[in-house]
Amino acid sequence: MKKKIDEDALAEAYNRALALEKSGDIDAAVAAYTDVLAIDPEDHGGAAVRIASMGRGETPARAPDAYVETLFDQHAEVFEDVLVEQLGYHVPMLVRQRLQALGLGPFKRLLDLGCGTGLTGGALRDIVADMTGIDLSENMVEVAHEKDIYETLYVAEVEDFLEDNDDEAFDIITATDVLPYLGALEPLFFGTAENLQPGGLFIFSSETLPEATMAGRPYMVGPHQRFAHSESYVRERLTATGFELVEITDINVRMQDGEPTPGHLVIARLA
Repeated sequence: MKKKIDEDALAEAYNRALALEKSGDIDAAVAAYTDVLAIDPEDHGGAAVRIASMGRGETPARAPDAYVETLFDQHAEVFEDVLVEQLGYHVPMLVRQRLQALGLGPFKRLLDLGCGTGLTGGALRDIVADMTGIDLSENMVEVAHEKDIYETLYVAEVEDFLEDNDDEAFDIITATDVLPYLGALEPLFFGTAENLQPGGLFIFSSETLPEATMAGRPYMVGPHQRFAHSESYVRERLTATGFELVEITDINVRMQDGEPTPGHLVIARLA
């Protein structure tokens, strides 16, 4: 039996932590977020990620499932308006453009990890025969379902799905805007390799920060509670899991507070 969360106490603790973080009192904010975690160990509010974004505590291997699910469930109905119209997110179309420029496709079976409302699926629909989408947020999957883009949709965490899936292998797997919620990339890359046909493509986007900020770290939580990855770490992990790099392109993932978010669009092929 899960312990019932005291919602009032949680809201009070979380609001106190946010106020302290905003005021710049980092020590007190970290202590307050620790109180939040004591009330809500599953971490629906992403307290652990916020602590890491302030440079304290251990960097988690990934954002808590409860946090990601809650975040996207809450924003499903306005997701595309905020992300595309307000934040200028166009990674799915960049994926399409690079595939066309490289003369890759059409494809038989695509797995869209973190499919959300179907932006990437929609961008590639006419060059894929069979599309499967997966997302942790049930509300996001419902929006994607209404669009009738995918043949199959699942509500699941991507790493768990990749580990458990025993269906026919795919010839292309996409993961746009997934890495910002993952730190360590080994489970994702190994799982992807196990679900791809030999010669299959893995296409994903990542965010990064200046080398001085990364300070030699493979990944870290940035100021906006999203994971940033160094290019060298991405390259190393791809090689270690049997991928050959087709290309890595510098991109602006989206705008944040009026500033571009630097990142990479990566296309790799399973050897």
